[in-house]
Amino acid sequence: MQRGIVWVVDDDSSIRWVLERALAGAGLNCTTFESGKEVLDALASKTPDVLLSDIRMPGMDGLTLLKQIKQRHPMLPVIIMTAHSDLDAAVSAYQQGAFDYLPKPFDIDEAVALVERAISHYQEQQQPRNVQINGPTTDIIGEAPAMQDVFRIIGRLSRSSISVLINGESGTGKELVAHALHRHSPRAKSPFIALNMAAIPKDLIESELFGHEKGAFTGANTIRQGRFEQADGGTLFLDEIGDMPLDVQTRLLRVLADGQFYRVGGYAPVKVDVRIIAATHQNLELRVQEGKFREDLFHRLNVIRVHLPPLRERREDIPRLARHFLQEAAHELGVEAKQLHPETEAALTRLAWPGNVRQLENTCRWLTVMAAGQEVLIQDLPAELFEASVPDAPSHMQPDSWATLLAQWADRALRSGHQNLLSEAQPEMERTLLTTALRHTQGHKQEAARLLGWGRNTLTRKLKELGME
Repeated sequence: MQRGIVWVVDDDSSIRWVLERALAGAGLNCTTFESGKEVLDALASKTPDVLLSDIRMPGMDGLTLLKQIKQRHPMLPVIIMTAHSDLDAAVSAYQQGAFDYLPKPFDIDEAVALVERAISHYQEQQQPRNVQINGPTTDIIGEAPAMQDVFRIIGRLSRSSISVLINGESGTGKELVAHALHRHSPRAKSPFIALNMAAIPKDLIESELFGHEKGAFTGANTIRQGRFEQADGGTLFLDEIGDMPLDVQTRLLRVLADGQFYRVGGYAPVKVDVRIIAATHQNLELRVQEGKFREDLFHRLNVIRVHLPPLRERREDIPRLARHFLQEAAHELGVEAKQLHPETEAALTRLAWPGNVRQLENTCRWLTVMAAGQEVLIQDLPAELFEASVPDAPSHMQPDSWATLLAQWADRALRSGHQNLLSEAQPEMERTLLTTALRHTQGHKQEAARLLGWGRNTLTRKLKELGME
């Protein structure tokens, strides 16, 4: 029995074919279209239960189609598909009323499940709200699945002022995400104020956050507004919240509960309307267990959590990020942007990047100034990138193990532009093993072959191939 009517619009015939087959296999009635105009013409006489639309098509693009559909059929769920994965596309889709955002390439089973959820949504007649917010572009770039999850969260929160906790290693872009959450929120036209807890002496944090009255302490010659008052109506970003002292945590909890506070040395309450976005590289659950972070404050902040993956877990984004940072650095310096040689791009993708996106950005700035030619070669990369660690070395390797030494040799060879490493390494490895086994058996070939796991004929052939007869 057919459980719903699905329309698919995409100028790519292969996408239409795959989706039509999969949806029909799930018992859904699927009709495909090549353009947005065809969809609008068909909507004049009938309506599906859900529409899947590509975002970039000749003529009418997916967002324009989405806007027109929402004007005519505001209850119709629309799922936006795109191979051009970026934050602005996700946010624009959600803000214009899209049911969800499906980045290509997608898992076909997940796509079918999403369509079925949309049909249920349509049948329950849950009308999505249509909110228009025109925020500036952002430097958050990512096609990796983990970054697509981040984009989805930002899009879904674009209608909300709920508290958000951002978790991720140093250099992963936590403040960029905080800015994006603010820009794509109802508070976008109000202040965004940032404060790094780790950068302020503990005895000054209260004054920074809540301000002080004249004469509150030595040197307090005037009334000073704190960051809460500066952010009134907008967003306060508290970076490295895990470093906040416990007594200040208590005051912060009261502000979140009551919406008011007292300046240091003050007696009159100050009322504020502030959205809190907090960030940390620490494990706050562990800090709570250790008694270093209030559990009630943790639960108050941890309403929505955004996890930012380290760069090593989103390697597919490194080439695009590097090109972006090279263009950005060139623009700042007023020079032509450097280009990455394919081998250099591959080398950057393999590196460990302990400093994450920030380290990659700084490297690209360095290359813009220091690389000799217009094309960045492997030898142009700073040596410290390779000295930090062996990229992707298995965690079980011992520092002095043969596997570690082999990995270090391979890394140096690749940085030098070598190819066909296996054909270069295998004879050397066999020669080394043969020499060692023959020395161990005092030249007895049959015993050496047994130790190596070879037959006598194989050993004889290897000696000849390796010139060891």
